[in-house]
Amino acid sequence: MQGETNLNILLKSMQPTACEGEYVFCSVNHEDNDYLNLKPICTFIENEGLTLILSRNQADTAELTYTSVFRMITLSAHSSLEAVGFLAAITSKLAEHGISVNPVSAYYHDHLFVPILRANEVMKLLQEFSS
Repeated sequence: MQGETNLNILLKSMQPTACEGEYVFCSVNHEDNDYLNLKPICTFIENEGLTLILSRNQADTAELTYTSVFRMITLSAHSSLEAVGFLAAITSKLAEHGISVNPVSAYYHDHLFVPILRANEVMKLLQEFSS
């Protein structure tokens, strides 16, 4: 099944869902295999370290440091990895309201990590696209 590429369809049908829980971004040494026990929802290798996105509880239990706490909002539309402008439209709208966002694109959906204290505001702004 191929994902949607039409920007108007994506914006109107994204159906954002605020996921339960609090998420954080942490960095660990590339050679540290202990992170596998944490079951991060995302990992990314950078020169400076291995980035983990995981629940705040998991990070606290493992005594990992982080600087911010986020809510994950999943955009339920099956967007193509080749869709043009989808995240740009969303991040621009949030930027107009002074809201930072860390998007992660996976195979089927896009996920937005937004400051936890502004998650409800983000949901309202995203729902404006479908009205």
